[in-house]
Amino acid sequence: MTKKEPKQIGQFVAEDFRTAAIFSKYKIDFCCNGNRSIEEACEKKGIDSNTLLEELEGVLSTSTNQSIDYKSWPLDLLAEYIEKTHHRYVEEKIPVIRQFLDKLCSVHGERHPELFKINELFRASAGELASHMKKEELMLFPFVKRMVKAKLDNEAIQSPQFGTVENPIAMMMEEHDTEGERFREIAELTNNYTPPADACNTYKVTFAMLDEFEKDLHLHIHLENNILFPNAVKLEKQFD
Repeated sequence: MTKKEPKQIGQFVAEDFRTAAIFSKYKIDFCCNGNRSIEEACEKKGIDSNTLLEELEGVLSTSTNQSIDYKSWPLDLLAEYIEKTHHRYVEEKIPVIRQFLDKLCSVHGERHPELFKINELFRASAGELASHMKKEELMLFPFVKRMVKAKLDNEAIQSPQFGTVENPIAMMMEEHDTEGERFREIAELTNNYTPPADACNTYKVTFAMLDEFEKDLHLHIHLENNILFPNAVKLEKQFD
């Protein structure tokens, strides 16, 4: 009898997104590094895994209608949802946050020089995310949708220019890691988005927007890394 593999963090979140709040509380990355067991992540952070498991059990034992079961969605619908919800969100928020960060740098930069680094990191992220989302919208997502249609119509699928879906997925996951790392640095520089004592309203609003932006990015990456991508790989194998 083969030993059962422990459930990975990404699987917990894929099955019930409410568990994401627990992992976030303990600063355990569930989106980019979701392919680890709870024991492994807790050991690295010096956290008692039993405490974490008890909290997860508490969340999972509470029934709610608010938790969306993204895992049960057809892949074409999930790809469409990510594009229409998360990609549009990123496109709308980037210019606003950039404008606010520029203003903070000019008004408060002298007293808070860390603002220049935050601005630099966010600008880099904005540029990379724009390019990343275009690659998904023009290359990866259309192929996922074609596979779903071909499967429904019981037809063969033409091999894409990129060879196998695993190639763009590997690239997208690497880029997700980069953005996850960048936002960890932004969170650190902003003291987890806590405005300083002398912060004006613009300062407070900007930090709140950065915090919301990172939370949206976590869900966005989770939906791709832990649900869309592995299922797209499985679907492609059915055409062999």
